[in-house]
Amino acid sequence: MSATRTMRRMSQEPMSQESVPHAPTPHESTRHESRNSSLNSLSRGQGTGARRVSSQIQREVMQLILDRKLRAGAPLPTEAELMGALGVSRNSVREALKALQALDIVEIRHGYGTYVGQASLTPLVDGLTFRTLAQQGDDGGALALGDILQVREVLEEGLIRRVADTLSDGDLDRLEGVVTRMEEAGRAGVPFPELDREFHELLYASLGNALVPQLLGAFWTVFRRVAGVRGWTDDPTPDVTVRRHRDIVVALRARDVVGAQRAMAVHFRGIEARAAQESRGVG
Repeated sequence: MSATRTMRRMSQEPMSQESVPHAPTPHESTRHESRNSSLNSLSRGQGTGARRVSSQIQREVMQLILDRKLRAGAPLPTEAELMGALGVSRNSVREALKALQALDIVEIRHGYGTYVGQASLTPLVDGLTFRTLAQQGDDGGALALGDILQVREVLEEGLIRRVADTLSDGDLDRLEGVVTRMEEAGRAGVPFPELDREFHELLYASLGNALVPQLLGAFWTVFRRVAGVRGWTDDPTPDVTVRRHRDIVVALRARDVVGAQRAMAVHFRGIEARAAQESRGVG
């Protein structure tokens, strides 16, 4: 039989029932959708479980650091040792360590191992900076930045009440020295944000609380970062800034706690007003 005749006969023969595609019945459609839904639910459940396990491993690593009294810079057990101690896979250990590194709880030094981190406030600074920049509205972000300034103001007004009785004449002389350097920089037309930071950190040094300068530094850094991103100008009235800092020192020399708190409040009103003006584009 020739190829032509064979092809003609095949074209004339009806297709078998199996070869004819058919639309799924309502029952089959429901079963297919149910199966997809189950798979999606399983996938979501596995993802939630994975996150939960990772979070648990992070807590266990932190507990291990505390239990062994490991200090910043001390080496952690190797990955293999952590796998054995925690009963988890290598990937789970690595995922947990990466998450803890983002919090500065551990430091991964490639080729050397993993060490206890400094547990600094850097993650807090990064988070607050992003939060402030992300909440920009019609006010140009002044409200979000005002929230941070308000927290810092409450902190400092409480601290200045505590420090008023602990500052020695030498401490006050050093504060006055910083104000004098501010004044000199202002006259020379040189911005002095670092001197401003030094003043506030020195102000509370006599408390002996290591967390205080870290917190103040964190708020200061957030403010400077936001100002840099927004393109804000340098202090337009350095003489006013100098006077407000000197008013704080004068009140403290007189052991006038209320006066020192009032001077600090006036100082922060000025910062908030400037932030609002810059946000509206008013120099």
